[in-house]
Amino acid sequence: MNPKIWLSSPHMGQQEFAFVKEAFDTNWIAPLGPLVNGFENDLELFTGSKYAAALSSGTAALHLALVMLDIKMGDEVICQTLTFSASANPIAYLGAIPIFIDSEPETWNMCPDLLETAIKDRILKGKKPKAIIVVHIYGMPAKIEEIVAIGDKYGIPIIEDAAEALGSTVNGRSVGTFGLMSILSFNGNKIITTSGGGALISDDEKFICQARFLATQARDAAVHYQHSQIGYNYRMSNVCAAIGRGQMQVLPERIKQRRRVYEYYLENLSEIPCVDFLPEPDGSFSNRWLTAVLIDSSKGNGVNRETIRLSLEKDNIESRPLWKPMHLQPVFKDYPSYINGISEPLFNNGLCLPSGSNLKDEDLKRVVDIIKKHF
Repeated sequence: MNPKIWLSSPHMGQQEFAFVKEAFDTNWIAPLGPLVNGFENDLELFTGSKYAAALSSGTAALHLALVMLDIKMGDEVICQTLTFSASANPIAYLGAIPIFIDSEPETWNMCPDLLETAIKDRILKGKKPKAIIVVHIYGMPAKIEEIVAIGDKYGIPIIEDAAEALGSTVNGRSVGTFGLMSILSFNGNKIITTSGGGALISDDEKFICQARFLATQARDAAVHYQHSQIGYNYRMSNVCAAIGRGQMQVLPERIKQRRRVYEYYLENLSEIPCVDFLPEPDGSFSNRWLTAVLIDSSKGNGVNRETIRLSLEKDNIESRPLWKPMHLQPVFKDYPSYINGISEPLFNNGLCLPSGSNLKDEDLKRVVDIIKKHF
């Protein structure tokens, strides 16, 4: 069998070992420590956000953001439908009601027009949403300036889910710095990793201070262990932060490598009539975390997304469909949704190709050759 080509595997170097060795040499193995502080500073400098809290996952960061916005049982929270379930699950953790919004075709992210329609309708129904979660899927920035303007118009705070988009920008400004709070992910398949981990970033210091407090079991300032509110075990460990500090040193290079992967596929597959790519809108810069293509079977003699995915799988190459929209998920199917028919065809026809920054040219050629055989 041919060697495995992964969709998006971790890409480690020597810098990570040096920071991890520092954690061991100084015996900072317990949670928290100076490398956590350093990693938070790295994130602030890179994104331009004023404050960052390193946490155990992006999901934890989103959960804390909703807690700090006082989301309670029965409250409504607007969420993008074309996303991973971790964008919506924390709404359910709190007993709140997710309101799903469909995509627009230029970025595949939340449609601003449909967002405003939904807000007006929810207000008419007597339930103004308490927050909006917008996602930058696959590293492509959403129409965040329009979405923030809508949030401001109706007085609804924006939480950016930038879990897949570290390094992406809109008009030179990092995604994750437009919302009231934003979340990042450093899961093993992300553009950089801490093996598992995430962060909450914000320009409002009180949110970050409160997030750190809640993430360390909400322990009050007392000699003994005293707790006046429910807390969580959500802080990042010093060892994971050590990996993150090393990864941050190579992040610009990893972005270049991911974009090079996209350019390779674009150059070698765009001549096929049924294969479509997602270009960057004017002013947007994508980290190209994953290269996703659409396969139009009507233009390809019946060849569809699954035809190609199974051919790649047979050759030991991992690929996967685009996210199945939340409004189609069994667990969320009974919640309100505002649908324009964009996300469902994206799911049916979309395929994420291997996009790791550690892929070699021969790996990419292998993927392309298999796809081309169908045409």
